[in-house]
Amino acid sequence: MREAEPKPYWNTNVARHPSILRAVPEGCVEALDVGCGDGLLARRLTGVAKRVTGIDKSPEMIARARELAVGCPDLTFLAGDFLTADLPAGGYDFVCSVATIHHMDYEAALTRMRELLRPGGTLVVVGLAREASAADWAVTIAAAPVVRIVKVARRAHGPAGMPAQPPRMSYGQVRTTARRLLPTARYRRHLLRRYSLTWEKPVD
Repeated sequence: MREAEPKPYWNTNVARHPSILRAVPEGCVEALDVGCGDGLLARRLTGVAKRVTGIDKSPEMIARARELAVGCPDLTFLAGDFLTADLPAGGYDFVCSVATIHHMDYEAALTRMRELLRPGGTLVVVGLAREASAADWAVTIAAAPVVRIVKVARRAHGPAGMPAQPPRMSYGQVRTTARRLLPTARYRRHLLRRYSLTWEKPVD
């Protein structure tokens, strides 16, 4: 029997889930969640994709994700390093990653995500970056009161044991690298201290 879904939690990563789910292409068969944590987004993806795979480097997070996915035959969780894991090139209609890519070599991770997509597939990356310019800091400072109010009002928290790491790349570096590797990607900086990249792989 599948374990009952725990009481829903909210944080600035979960806040991006609705837009990620809307980006899943119609008729999606295979979806991949990179850095899936406890599997919350992967479980939600089963509503819009036929089969979903989640991968995370944390054995503890994968163990929890598997517990919550009992009874979901089309949901698979893998424990391992995304950059070296045995995943099928061109095997996914949809690849997403939330607050994970800054834990990895950014260029290598973005390149691998690109390679795992089938032609016509969609990639969505939600990430963290650091402020490195006056414009960056102006946005952060202006948004700070709203971010604080929203977090308190929504009682923001996440599952215990989630690995944390400060971002090394600035918003500018993220944008420049993404434009080089994914020239047609749409970049957006969001209010709750996140950015997103959305890219559709060209059909040859």
